[in-house]
Amino acid sequence: MSAEPQATAPRRGELDALRVFVVVGLVFFHSGLVFAPEDDFYVKNAQTSDAVTVLAGFGVVWAMPMLFLVAGLGSRYSIRRRGPARFSRERLVRLGVPLVFATLVLCPLPQWLRLRAADPGYDESYWRFWPRFLTVRPDAADFPFVLEGEHFETGHLWFVVLLLVFSLFLAPVAAPLAAWAEPVGQAVALHPALLLLPALPLAAINAFLGMEEGFAGWNRWAYLVFFLFGYALADDGRVRAALRGLAVPVGVFGLVLFAGTAPGFLSLDDPFTEWAPFALVTRAVFGAAGRCWVVAILGLLDRPRAARPPSRTMVYLGLAALPLYVLHQPVVVALAYGVVGRPAPIVIKYVVIVAGSLAVLLLLYEFVVRRTRLTRFLFGMRSDPPVGPAS
Repeated sequence: MSAEPQATAPRRGELDALRVFVVVGLVFFHSGLVFAPEDDFYVKNAQTSDAVTVLAGFGVVWAMPMLFLVAGLGSRYSIRRRGPARFSRERLVRLGVPLVFATLVLCPLPQWLRLRAADPGYDESYWRFWPRFLTVRPDAADFPFVLEGEHFETGHLWFVVLLLVFSLFLAPVAAPLAAWAEPVGQAVALHPALLLLPALPLAAINAFLGMEEGFAGWNRWAYLVFFLFGYALADDGRVRAALRGLAVPVGVFGLVLFAGTAPGFLSLDDPFTEWAPFALVTRAVFGAAGRCWVVAILGLLDRPRAARPPSRTMVYLGLAALPLYVLHQPVVVALAYGVVGRPAPIVIKYVVIVAGSLAVLLLLYEFVVRRTRLTRFLFGMRSDPPVGPAS
């Protein structure tokens, strides 16, 4: 019997919650980079801590891969409901519009603050810097990031760029990929360990194409593996049963693999791109560890429970996820710029940046983004009128 998900199937509440958790967690993550000794974040505190690097690694190994996987699963339902052509048009609007808007309006701010933080004598106004930020040239070699400039960047919107490109890649092959997934689901039901096979391409991509610090430590094309798994298999009933059974042992194995990457990341000059055998092995093991962590998290969260509607808070945050993602990094950088020069311990500064960023983000979402049809359109939201604080 086919385990094909139906367009009207109930939402996976645990995955909706996980998506919100990752997006909100990015505020904590990027606030931490202000105090990380190695990362080239926009604004840096004079005093840093190696503990930030270690803690950040625990999020890097699974968080963004999981966000792509959940997006792939959402694409499965969307394509079944709309068809490939309408799905492509919908993704072009809901991802392309906020991508263009935020690149023009939000992304220049962190770059301008980077220059101000690095050079106290830098006095160029934001409005003089803005056209320099938008001075670009084509760069097809860095596909899908096809524009390059001295100051231009998509910044944290790399996730939106990749998700849009992956969605457009998916549309023409959606039907054969779904058909291919059926016998794979049958095979997984007999041999659950087959779910670990994607660790091989992930290890190979990270090892031989290199890990990319600007894309949360993973190679950009490794995320495509997670996205396609989410689309093809993540909601197959047989696969979900296998994931539940594998969760604990694979999770333990993933922790061991992740610990095994520590010597390479701590001792190599450039573990992300070096071609020495030790660096290749370190990156390969990281890719395999990430696959294990995702399998474990999916299995541990997918537990039978009585069906119940999501809470009003979760519905509210679920609708806010994309706008909060688009807004979060400029807000964090702006607050960090005002905080790092103050005389206070790292912990106090970190708490102020996190708490202040979360407060500003929720205020912007509640009183700006969701209040008008235009702002909802610009931030990729559906055009439903806001009704109450948790609609």
